[in-house]
Amino acid sequence: MKQILQLGRTGEIAVLDVPAPQLLPGCVLVRMAVSLVSAGTERASCEFASKNLVQKARARPDLVRDVLTKIRRDSVFSGVAAVRGRLDQPSALGYSSSGTVIAVGEGVTDLDVGDRVACAGASYAVHAEFACVPRLLVARIRPDSEVSFEEAAFTTLGAVALHGVRTADGKLGDTVAVIGLGLLGQLTVQILKVAGCRVLGMDIAAERAELALRLGADDVSTSREGLRDLCLQHSNGHGADAVVITAETGSSEPVDLAGEIARDRGVVVAVGTVGMDIQRKLYFEKELDFRISRSYGPGRYDSAYEQKGRDYPIGYVRWTETRNMEAFLHLLAAGKLDVKSLVTHRFPIERARGAYDLITGKMGHPFLGVLITYAEQAEASREVQLFGRGIAPVAAGEKSMAIGVLGAGDFAMSMLLPAIGQLRGVELIGVCAANGSHARHAAEKFGFRYCATEEQRVLNDPNVNTIVIATRHHLHAAQVLAALAAGKHIFCEKPLCLTEIELAEIVRAYAISGRDRLLMVGFNRRFAPMAVRMKEFFKQVQEPLALHYRVNAGFIGRDHWVNDPEQGGGRILGEVCHFVDFLTFLAGALPIEVQARSVASLDSYTDDNVIVSLRFADGSQGTISYLANGDRSYSKERVEVFGGGAVAVLEDFRRLELVRHCRKQTFRSRFRQDKGHRAELEAFAAAVHGQGEVPIPFDEIVSTTLATLRAVESRSSGRPVELDTAAFISSNLPPRRAVS
Repeated sequence: MKQILQLGRTGEIAVLDVPAPQLLPGCVLVRMAVSLVSAGTERASCEFASKNLVQKARARPDLVRDVLTKIRRDSVFSGVAAVRGRLDQPSALGYSSSGTVIAVGEGVTDLDVGDRVACAGASYAVHAEFACVPRLLVARIRPDSEVSFEEAAFTTLGAVALHGVRTADGKLGDTVAVIGLGLLGQLTVQILKVAGCRVLGMDIAAERAELALRLGADDVSTSREGLRDLCLQHSNGHGADAVVITAETGSSEPVDLAGEIARDRGVVVAVGTVGMDIQRKLYFEKELDFRISRSYGPGRYDSAYEQKGRDYPIGYVRWTETRNMEAFLHLLAAGKLDVKSLVTHRFPIERARGAYDLITGKMGHPFLGVLITYAEQAEASREVQLFGRGIAPVAAGEKSMAIGVLGAGDFAMSMLLPAIGQLRGVELIGVCAANGSHARHAAEKFGFRYCATEEQRVLNDPNVNTIVIATRHHLHAAQVLAALAAGKHIFCEKPLCLTEIELAEIVRAYAISGRDRLLMVGFNRRFAPMAVRMKEFFKQVQEPLALHYRVNAGFIGRDHWVNDPEQGGGRILGEVCHFVDFLTFLAGALPIEVQARSVASLDSYTDDNVIVSLRFADGSQGTISYLANGDRSYSKERVEVFGGGAVAVLEDFRRLELVRHCRKQTFRSRFRQDKGHRAELEAFAAAVHGQGEVPIPFDEIVSTTLATLRAVESRSSGRPVELDTAAFISSNLPPRRAVS
């Protein structure tokens, strides 16, 4: 399918062939008919992307601070890699569209194939021939309605305007001023008129002011002074009851003007993107109520609502973003709104670059409503063939490792795939991601033969003998099981799974596979050069070790997918597993008991601050202090090991101290932090090629996963939990067939 993408590094607009998206549970697959270009949002995106690196840094000092912190804590190379990764990723444009449902996902019961719908949401209702859209970001166009696809394409922007009007609390007979008469302002004017308000508008463009007058505004102006006079004239000298700002500017002048024209104790609502340096004296003396209207309404930016389909009860939240979309469609169907007069340009998707030349001013033509149109006969192919880069040189007698990758997110793009690309004897066959543009970008950047959005295409490809799994955590277990069933070698990023039931299924499937296929989890730290040196240092120690791993993890929001119990499983399962494996590696024995306690802190931190104690089979004791309430600029990881009259301290995988017999050796890595990502993949590849041992024994993978799962159990119960890895594995093996 064709999709409009903005290339991150240059800002160039491109129309590319990408695989059609997967149909996900709780979503519908829509064949697009029309999408609306948001001149304000998308122009700003184009302008930012076209800036050079220095200009971008000036525009986003917050991101610069993050990069500098990473450089100070990790290394220059890590900081540069983070910047490159962000700049390389293309952006999907668009968030307001309409089309026809061609497939319905699991859990969607109130929409059918063939329904005409309006779609909303950045990264969902994109400018593409097909889109997978969550149910609550879709509004059905009634079958008996004469609303066209062009009209319905305005629904998202209409919902924004409608929520702005609701936020302003405009009532029958109120005098309401609208500052900024672009698309959003024109829709706001009409909705206010439907609500029975007296509407005054202002825009510096005379043609837009005149259009608002034709569409129902009671009076308009093209100047501050003119709008001030109109507000006094139409309110008996009191001023506007409410002012809705729909302009788009970095200046705070619209907010100042709103304060001047509003009546005593009036309401000012910022809907558009404007500066908000509020003059205290002006707003204080009138006791004005300044409000922010958040996008299309309640539900916006709530992943539980938008992505998981958990609606708010109508008795508690009357107007959600979905119900605002439905209300806007109802107004269109009733003939109360005129959006046809707002359309100034139409571009078929093949010529979509012209739309962006228009809105960025390259054409020098006036515009308002700019639409992208799509052909009805477009095919929803979930695969795009590309030219591969060929096979890396293979030494005589060496086997090839033919790789299929599932997942093309940030970690895969910045760390995993670059490391795989440096391996010998590797052939990159296919890459699959739910998002077609991400799959295409990964395939082009690293030289895969094809990209796809259907994982079975990669799993069942006879040319692929190795599956690399880099998807979100909740998908790992099912994909591991599918890859084992398909007879593939597997490299799975941590964690292996999120429940003991899943772990038991993997143990069983691995046994059935005959164990002639490798299964490895991405516990990279044990492969780091300094970690290997640290392990070697304690090789001759015959007594149990005392191990402490301190992790300054940093805070991430509760709405981050890692903290989502259903997708990420939380930070213990998603991240602490790394450190359990590392201590297991150093101890050289499996854990037999685990206890975890949360460190009481702010509510938002408590689940992320945990102390995990491990007892190992050889008597070694390990402690992991995983903390989210520290300062990110401080070192992230520190490991201390004591035993046999020796001490080892590893600081952030950049500095290692080894002390024995009063002699200290210090090893430093000045420029590049090495946590073992490349070395783990080299070890895995060597094993696949038959030239090396299994990098991590299967029982250690099971033990680390089981210990981490039971750490979660221990934190909840407050008691230590025992674990017997051998018993767990044996109890989950398939029954042996009787020999006759």
